[in-house]
Amino acid sequence: MRARTIWSAVFASLALAGTASAQEVRVKDLGRFDGWRENALVGYGVVTGLSGSGDSPRNAATRQALSNVLGRLGAEVSPEQVQSRNVAVVMVSATLPASANVGDRLDVTVSSVGDARSLVGGTLLMTPLLGPDRKPYALAQGPLAVGGFRFDADVNREQKNHPTTALLPGGATVETAVRSQVLKDPGRLTFLLKEADFTTAGRVADGINAAFGQTLASVEDADAVSIRADGDRAGAYRLIAAIENVVVRPDQSARVVVNERSGTVVAGAGVRISSVVISQGDIKVSVSVENQASQPYGGFGPGVRSLVVSNTKLAVSDSADAVATFPNTTVTDLVEGLRRVRIDTRGVISILQALKAAGALHADIIVQ
Repeated sequence: MRARTIWSAVFASLALAGTASAQEVRVKDLGRFDGWRENALVGYGVVTGLSGSGDSPRNAATRQALSNVLGRLGAEVSPEQVQSRNVAVVMVSATLPASANVGDRLDVTVSSVGDARSLVGGTLLMTPLLGPDRKPYALAQGPLAVGGFRFDADVNREQKNHPTTALLPGGATVETAVRSQVLKDPGRLTFLLKEADFTTAGRVADGINAAFGQTLASVEDADAVSIRADGDRAGAYRLIAAIENVVVRPDQSARVVVNERSGTVVAGAGVRISSVVISQGDIKVSVSVENQASQPYGGFGPGVRSLVVSNTKLAVSDSADAVATFPNTTVTDLVEGLRRVRIDTRGVISILQALKAAGALHADIIVQ
């Protein structure tokens, strides 16, 4: 009776659930124009002001770096004379936008490369940030914001998060202006999709042509749409702005992503399931151990000790199997129905994997 009630509730929820279709989105959210990209910056700097939590004196790189800094400021100090633990050598990284002007501020990440215990309270000295071409594009400097701590006392340690990594919000200033190069070929733009798909590329091209009333776009590849851009550069930028707001309906690949560690199931609304029979039997096995101590009569003496007796109990409970036949439906409808009858996420994942093995689930299962 209980099994019939469970699967009746599942069928009721499937009858109420509707098949969702892919929503229309802007072309801007599907990809980017070729030439519009961010660039990584990296630098090598020194953090000062640490309260004895910096690199140890045996770190040759720290001694040499501090000696170089002091030398540029007019103080001649050899690396062998540097014995401070208030300094740490760090790597500084940032991301340069596709378009940046001189004076723009960038967020910076600072991480220790030596044996420093913590960067709390430190200040990053002026550090040039280099691009892939080894040219400086920004300068970083300022006090660090550390989202953790570490305290040591004798052999005791108290630590939270990672105190050897810090942030410097707006701590870098752009020194070299950067301009994107979206017009690489004369009169031609290329739009790159985030996910390669011929159907989506065709819909993007058709949507652009329909919006402008002429044939401007054509499919070059599964992830590239070529667009004719006549006129000057200013006109091309206005064309880009108009294309970004064209609305199309992207195609969706049939995928089901499951994460067994966190118990997460993510599936597209249109992932189909063929007719299939599902049988679920709940078997619960519990083992309990009860320890009892028998004290010796007359008290303890030489060679006399307590007797510990362990009693083990095994309990097996098996409820009635639940068997049901599902018509053609979607993963979304199935999961919603299973949720309504309070089947846990582990059970849902097991059912989806069994459906894939039976050939009834028409999608790729990605296990993370």
